[in-house]
Amino acid sequence: MSVVTPLHKKLYDTEGFMILPSVIPKETLEMLREECSYYRGYFDAILEGKGVESDGLTHRGKRYFIPNRYRLSTRLWEFIFSPLMAQVAEATLGPDAYLFHEQWVVKGAEQEMKFSWHQDSGYVKRYHPATSHKPYLTCWCALDDVSEVNGTVRLLPYSRADTKETILDHERDEVSSDLVAYFGDDPGDPVSVPAGSIVAFTSYLLHCSGPNTTKHMRRVYLAQYSGAPITHPDGTPWSMAVPFLNGGKVVYDHAADTSANWGPVARSK
Repeated sequence: MSVVTPLHKKLYDTEGFMILPSVIPKETLEMLREECSYYRGYFDAILEGKGVESDGLTHRGKRYFIPNRYRLSTRLWEFIFSPLMAQVAEATLGPDAYLFHEQWVVKGAEQEMKFSWHQDSGYVKRYHPATSHKPYLTCWCALDDVSEVNGTVRLLPYSRADTKETILDHERDEVSSDLVAYFGDDPGDPVSVPAGSIVAFTSYLLHCSGPNTTKHMRRVYLAQYSGAPITHPDGTPWSMAVPFLNGGKVVYDHAADTSANWGPVARSK
């Protein structure tokens, strides 16, 4: 039975998001938490080696964005290309889907770091102003119970922001390195869901998140998929374009993916 109902799909199509509570199996959720712990330590070592406290959007001990490490893991691919994610991708993108990007997003305990209003596609447009890509899918997977007190995501539906067909211009915050696209008064709708839930939204949807005021980390895993490869003007993938679905069937080949010679540059992204 699909976890995505017709009502879910209608909300995604009309407002840009849908919420799937408690759909990630417990053993998978635990695996994602374990991998998160490992890669957070891995990234701390990278920052220490560079002799810096921040790198791009990541601020050590406060906020982490750890992208595209799944090929270094023996287990993450099982979730990224799972039947569960295939259902969500097909319901939102159609019969063809590619893994576009994946990353951990972690907020440290008792930290005041928020994340500004933006569209995920705004980060593509920032570096490729002429982009005309269709909205891609973000699966915001909660590894902890999330609410306003620990910095959950806030969504601004299409009907209130009119972004269904538009990628806004984004400005860079010089302190946090966030890209910011909305400066209005609408506070958005905070999402309160238990661990194991997936908040699926389009890359055109405005969203933000507040600070984590609790004594525990707030951990999220993001898996993002596109209906077609998203590329730079020269035709190279903007992030990734790993085949996942073709004609509604899973075509991901783990053996071929892991045996490919990605090289040190690809592995260090």
